[in-house]
Amino acid sequence: MIRLGVNVDHVATLRQARGTAFPDPVEAARRSERAGCNSIVAHLREDRRHIQDRDIERLKRTVRTRFNLEMSIARDIVDVAKKLRPDEATLVPEKRRELTTEGGLDLVGGLDKIKRAVGELQSCRIEVSLFINPDKRSIELAKRAGVRIVELHTGRYADVLENKKAKELSRLKEAAKFAKSLGLFVAAGHGLNYDNTAPVAAIREIEELNVGHSIVCRAIFVGIERAVEEMLGLVKR
Repeated sequence: MIRLGVNVDHVATLRQARGTAFPDPVEAARRSERAGCNSIVAHLREDRRHIQDRDIERLKRTVRTRFNLEMSIARDIVDVAKKLRPDEATLVPEKRRELTTEGGLDLVGGLDKIKRAVGELQSCRIEVSLFINPDKRSIELAKRAGVRIVELHTGRYADVLENKKAKELSRLKEAAKFAKSLGLFVAAGHGLNYDNTAPVAAIREIEELNVGHSIVCRAIFVGIERAVEEMLGLVKR
């Protein structure tokens, strides 16, 4: 059955907007687990714009399902991950001025650096995933990097006009099928919400979806537990 990971970054975004102690992403994680999610995701950015080091330390101690740390391959971030030892580390590209992650990793230009980071993390018994664009070349290079998990970037599917969604969905299906044929565990995420998630969840080869922003937005109106339960209903239906 497909799994749901809940990203709590934007709970921290709300907190950092006023520099207060709340809302607490760790409490959001606890309530998300109580609602039935399968993992908790948090991105420790180099500029610490939302999640802070103390947040991930607390998440590591308190998450009862699976803790997935999104991260760049910057030296200091890799060192934090090696010390913390999350269950999983998802390597993502990172630009200082971007609002959110804009695409998958550049595996063509950065394969050697990524492979080194993968090796270091795996030596600490951390499962490593690569956040990649849904194309054959990226998947092949991810396999060469030595990981067992890939997360397909669903941003193009989420952002295109309605009359182009079928084409992007087909692209995701083909990529998931190819990744699965190489023996990779296939996850997907980015830009997924309550209107566009179901078709992606229906792709047989995709085994996990990671969703954050839309759940946090929905939680403003209905609470985090109900927001997670509603997304779980879409994912598992």
